[in-house]
Amino acid sequence: MNKLKVFIMLIAALALFLSGCSGFQTSNSSNEEAAVNEDGKTVIDFWTFWGSEIRRPIIEQIITDFNESQDEIEVKHTYLPFGDIWTKELAAIAAGDPPDVVINDINATALRGQNKQAMNLSQFLEKDDISKRFYPELWDATLYEGDSYGIPFNTDTRVLFYNKDAFKEVGLDPEKPPTTWAELEEYAKKLDKKAGQDYDRVGFYPLWGIGYDVWLLNANGQSYFDDQNNFEIDTPKNEEVLNWLKTWKDRYGEDVVNSYQAQIDSQQGHPFFNGDLAMIAQAPTFYTQIRDYAPDLNFGVVELPEYEEGNGNTSWGGGFVAEIPEGSKNAEAAWEFIKYLTDVEAQEYWAVKNFDNIANIEAAEAAAKSDEFTEDGTMVYEMAVENMEQTLLTPVPVIAPDFSSLINPNMDEFFLGSMTSKEALEKSQTDVENLIKKNQ
Repeated sequence: MNKLKVFIMLIAALALFLSGCSGFQTSNSSNEEAAVNEDGKTVIDFWTFWGSEIRRPIIEQIITDFNESQDEIEVKHTYLPFGDIWTKELAAIAAGDPPDVVINDINATALRGQNKQAMNLSQFLEKDDISKRFYPELWDATLYEGDSYGIPFNTDTRVLFYNKDAFKEVGLDPEKPPTTWAELEEYAKKLDKKAGQDYDRVGFYPLWGIGYDVWLLNANGQSYFDDQNNFEIDTPKNEEVLNWLKTWKDRYGEDVVNSYQAQIDSQQGHPFFNGDLAMIAQAPTFYTQIRDYAPDLNFGVVELPEYEEGNGNTSWGGGFVAEIPEGSKNAEAAWEFIKYLTDVEAQEYWAVKNFDNIANIEAAEAAAKSDEFTEDGTMVYEMAVENMEQTLLTPVPVIAPDFSSLINPNMDEFFLGSMTSKEALEKSQTDVENLIKKNQ
């Protein structure tokens, strides 16, 4: 979640700047200016950040398949690094020469709609209503004032991976993972293995793999903002959750937490792979690292434990959308490509080849049955698909575009010990309320 917050804040800041620039708002498509190749096909420029040796061939195969499926449109792929793509997109929009399709963060789609950076897609959806293809939570995140400004492409969720052999070693049933926070803590203490003052194995640490905000979401079953965009973070339950999270750090100590975090960051030397960490909350794509670096690991996967019995196993997810930037000269052709990109065939192909959660429900369910997955792969992917039913997104409200930048520093101060949980929550409540007042 933290990576998403970084570029959401960046996009929000640039949006506020560029929205005041001369010539920023451009018109919709202009067929007169549309690029046409020597074969008479409309050429559209498709920007992504998928440049790895795994993902680039997959997206380019989808593009090739689309180009060969019809004789009116040619899609050209432009790769830009993750840290550059959205700043360059905003600059291109401001200059009146944007790409025709761009992959963008789903949680800031409404913000881009408000700032006229992404095109209102209602003109296309009136003719081709494809909204039912997607998980409702994802579709709703694309809406601003009732209209969609992006079509969901892929997504994710958060689940709990656990080491079955470690469970057996300490007398825990490997087929009965923890279901509540109380059990999670009980199991972790049993799974801890110490040699003197050092840990040979840590049972679990809640802030490896996911952040404090996911635990707050899990406990409350909703984000800080309700359906009417009322903001609430300063609550007794949130105070309890933060204090609970800090007890884990106090128990293990900063040196252990930092040492394990360094191993986690190395990926290949991840402590879960060699049994030094018994449980970790992660996105389902974590399985690909297990597959590559610890193929013999005996592990299981389950939904995040619930705050208390009956509270619900709420999880968090993000994702990306395919957008037509405001000012695209080839909007109709771009729409045809987006329909293909988010339909079952392309979505299932992306899901299976990348082991990635995708937005199209039918494609996700088909991918879960793929014979290209191993037994372990099928187990994890089926859990990922099932978990979408209890996965929430946290779209950035247009009234508080950079609210997380006001909350995170307070939480950092709390975990460092320079603020109490109550102080951190009170300050966060006040800071965000003041931001909302500025934007109303």
